[in-house]
Amino acid sequence: MKRFFAQAIFAGWIACGSFYLSAKAADWNQWRGPMRDGMVSEGDWPEKLSGHLNLVWEKPLSPSYSGPVIHKGLVFTTETVDKKYERVTAYDLDSGEQAWSVQWQGSMSVPFFAASNGDWIRSTPVCAEGKLLVLGMRDYLVCLNPVDGTELWKVDFSKDFGSPLPSFGAVCSPMVDDGAVYIQTGGAVCKLSLEDGSLIWKTLENGQGMMSSGAFSSPMIAELAGVKQMVVQTRTELCGVDLATGNVLWKEKIDAFRGMNILTPLVMGDKIFTSAHSGRAQLFEIKKSDIDAWSVVELWNQRTQAYISSPIVLDGQIYLHLKNERFTSLDTANGEANWTSSPVGKYWSMASNGDSILALNNKGQLRLISPNSEKYEVVDEVSVAKDSWAHLAVQWDILIIPDLHAFKGYSWK
Repeated sequence: MKRFFAQAIFAGWIACGSFYLSAKAADWNQWRGPMRDGMVSEGDWPEKLSGHLNLVWEKPLSPSYSGPVIHKGLVFTTETVDKKYERVTAYDLDSGEQAWSVQWQGSMSVPFFAASNGDWIRSTPVCAEGKLLVLGMRDYLVCLNPVDGTELWKVDFSKDFGSPLPSFGAVCSPMVDDGAVYIQTGGAVCKLSLEDGSLIWKTLENGQGMMSSGAFSSPMIAELAGVKQMVVQTRTELCGVDLATGNVLWKEKIDAFRGMNILTPLVMGDKIFTSAHSGRAQLFEIKKSDIDAWSVVELWNQRTQAYISSPIVLDGQIYLHLKNERFTSLDTANGEANWTSSPVGKYWSMASNGDSILALNNKGQLRLISPNSEKYEVVDEVSVAKDSWAHLAVQWDILIIPDLHAFKGYSWK
């Protein structure tokens, strides 16, 4: 029943054109899963975690904020080694045995006031269309063969295109669609050829400086007002970009503390939800007239403030982790908060199969949550890590849990 329910949700979203990634893609192969929205369409989840979740393997890991990604039976991790190298390693999903590992020089230090947040790799890779794309801290993009780790091509955006280094390190998780790579760099949003890394276009160029260079958010591809496009959140604006030309179709200013627009926007049909650090929660509707004039209409806004974690939507409710460390449910119709929990942690990554929510906080507490518009309902809770600031991954009955110095494969058979 759970599987049917989740598949029905996905079929509805695909039919209405909200997403253009394959409905059959079961692999957790990129940032926030196959659809970049935290949702999975396959697999039955247990009714409780206690007594069902078993540690299958555990591997040491140097510091990393990158989420693990999975493709064709391999799980890929990234890490910063000895404050000097960036390393990518492939492991067998079932056994945890190492398949291959490669590394390159590419670390950097973040400003002193952000040092407590770490200065290791942040971007989550993507494995699609036969390529593994990894973005390092210095806007250094490497394309690998996912089978054996062979380097296929690389692009250094700073050296090759004169792009300013992102002050806090590259954060954007690259995206692959129809033979191209889309990525927000320190200087602009870029489209590259997946075949050889050549530049196709760049747009939304930003200035130099700590508060303007580099993006914290990651893009989506969606159909809005009948037009397939990329949804991009820069440090200051929410934008729609034409995939073929890079032309900006529409944009809306988003106020945030020091440009900290961090979460990945949530697309719902022709509507987009976002919430900025020290800003506001907002829902917009994107419209296009018969003369190809675009407009952005704010449907509602309220004082709820997000921070790092990206939201999910279920049954007309937006589930969002907040700057004040609480968790809330917002009604998509009017933005009203149905409930707000007590503090749950500073960071919170989520996945859902359409029936339940899995949430992992920065202290390594994993919660199984029942979506509910009436109350915050935790079904079960277990401790699976000590320091977890990367996104969890779900693949059928395997759950990949990132820890700052390890990552673990759990099974709930």
